[in-house]
Amino acid sequence: MTTETAFEQQLTEWRHALHRCPETGFEEKQTSDFVARVLADLGLEVHRGIGGTGLVASLTVGTGKGVIGLRADMDALNIHESVADRPHASQTPGKMHACGHDGHMSMVLGAARLLCERRDFSGTVRFIFQPAEEHGRGAKAMMSDGLFERFPVDEIYGAHNMPGIPAGHIATRVGGIMGSEDNFVIRIKGRGTHAARPHMGIDPIVIAAEIILALQTVVSRSLDPSVPAVVSCTEVFTDGIRNAIPTHVTIKGDTRSYTPDVQATLERRMREMCEGISRTHGAECTFEYTHEFAPTVNWEQCVSVAVQAAQNVVGAKRVNANIAPLMISEDFGAFLQKIPGAFVFIGNGDQGQGSTPLHNATYDFNDDVLPVGARYFAEIARVRLPA
Repeated sequence: MTTETAFEQQLTEWRHALHRCPETGFEEKQTSDFVARVLADLGLEVHRGIGGTGLVASLTVGTGKGVIGLRADMDALNIHESVADRPHASQTPGKMHACGHDGHMSMVLGAARLLCERRDFSGTVRFIFQPAEEHGRGAKAMMSDGLFERFPVDEIYGAHNMPGIPAGHIATRVGGIMGSEDNFVIRIKGRGTHAARPHMGIDPIVIAAEIILALQTVVSRSLDPSVPAVVSCTEVFTDGIRNAIPTHVTIKGDTRSYTPDVQATLERRMREMCEGISRTHGAECTFEYTHEFAPTVNWEQCVSVAVQAAQNVVGAKRVNANIAPLMISEDFGAFLQKIPGAFVFIGNGDQGQGSTPLHNATYDFNDDVLPVGARYFAEIARVRLPA
């Protein structure tokens, strides 16, 4: 077995082990134990319990003063894996790595191994493993726990696999690459009555329907057409029964955008519509709006580093330096509000299993991509911290 083959096999073994034991946000105890053990075996000192189950290991080589962070997310999802014949399938019912964080961890561990072995840079690399990405709380938890005060970095880099992009291709852009996510809850209080006597009540279902339709005009009529934003109502609940008009209806959903001004406009217009429509019908309304994910906005100077590293690893033809922004959200955006950095997508595949969407019960990370990600992260250190 060649050294290269042995390295690729090691990455796959790590990934499969992590895939079998998925843990959700702030519960990543076994995951953290596994990652810490691998880093310690590489000779690194590991600092644990940062923001809950987060951890950091650092490698200093030479006399360089620069410090960069390489980040991987650790948490899984509350989804039951529905591929019975997968040898490395989740062993925890109702949980699985349906977003590829098992692969992200393996890639950063692989970069740590490459850098520990070759030591072909000058400066300090911090390997940052973050909990609770899926709900947008892990980055803030680590920073509240003194992440960047205890382990300062000049810049930070992250990546996410992306089904639909050819396997091993790398894509990024300057500026907003992923949107913010804000959540909303609309509670309408009408007056319940018998379904046969609607005139005796105040029907919150009719009001809710009117609100849901009205919210579809917030983006089209309150924002410049060139400004991207999304408003989605995703859940509706009532306390009614088949022959009774309910008193209460709750609508839940989220919005996506890229700037604080747009976020503020969405919140203001949605609140005005919900309260105004309810008042017109004689109902009561409460409107809650919370900020869950910051937009992921890449720093220009760091994108240059990421693009150069990507081209060095996969070649210029497989690098897209100006991908169209996506409205999905990533907790990495919270780091970029504090520290310069860049985020990239690594193609998981555009055909076959590699193209299965994220957050799907049959999804699996493409193991062929693991060496690409490991070498990309290691190359970031060589480009940014040259020996």
